[in-house]
Amino acid sequence: MRALFFLGLLLGSQANAVEVLTTVKPLQLIASAITEGGQPPGLLLKPGTSPHDYALKPSDLGRIQDADLVIWVGPELEGFLTPLLSERDNSLPLLTRLPVEHHDHDEHDEHDETDHHDNHNAPLTQHENDAHDDHHGHDHTGRDPHVWLDPHNGLHIARLIAERLGAIDPENLDRYQHNLALFESKLRDTDRRVMERLTPARGIGYFVFHDAYGYWEAHYQIPSLGHFTVNPERAPGAQTVARIHRALENASAECVFAEPQFRPAVINAVVRGTQARVAVLDPLAGDIDNGPDGYFNFMLKLADDMAVCLLNER
Repeated sequence: MRALFFLGLLLGSQANAVEVLTTVKPLQLIASAITEGGQPPGLLLKPGTSPHDYALKPSDLGRIQDADLVIWVGPELEGFLTPLLSERDNSLPLLTRLPVEHHDHDEHDEHDETDHHDNHNAPLTQHENDAHDDHHGHDHTGRDPHVWLDPHNGLHIARLIAERLGAIDPENLDRYQHNLALFESKLRDTDRRVMERLTPARGIGYFVFHDAYGYWEAHYQIPSLGHFTVNPERAPGAQTVARIHRALENASAECVFAEPQFRPAVINAVVRGTQARVAVLDPLAGDIDNGPDGYFNFMLKLADDMAVCLLNER
């Protein structure tokens, strides 16, 4: 009878578990830290899938319908979800709720990519208690949606998730708050370690495949010389390719970073005949195991992948 009693409690707990669905892996990693001890969050887009050109499947519609909370960046990244989620109560779009007004995508292919946007680049400990809850109702066209690449935004995302889950599932509010406090502590340490890893690489030139790293570059003060394309589904312009090739010939850049979701032949072509090294950065955390420490592991791996190439540690 005792075993049946505990089995009943377990089944009841599973039946009442909060179903969280995230669109991309970095959001799942952050959510996993907050839901630890409960139902792990699901992932809509499988690792290796780009949100830039995704098409919803019938099975996706069912998962979205059944979820208690769907966490997504917003139309700027997952445009395919806009008609479905714009009016749903279980939707948590992040971009309009984050203090990320100062980093925009450049919408022009043939631009001077040496321009960089300001962002808060102080260590996380200096701003961890800042609250920004008034970023609603603005026009966010062109805003960079890769918000998770700044630890300040990572912390805000975790707070938003904990707040929403506490409202949905007040019985477990203490657990969400405990997990959030643990997340903040670990994130401060991770931010310090990433800063230490990347500091020796400051000033070394590099190019990235697409314009996804603005928050990362600004926070860690390691700006790129530019990118091949704003939208990875669009081929870079001829002037951009020629300018990058000239920079590589002049040894202005040590590295060119590709991405695992895309295999642009243009990168291999543009580095041919130069001394530039080619490496891979994954802003979507495709090979990071999901779990409460996943976001920290992702940030550390991204920093290490970048530093290994820039500092020629291979």
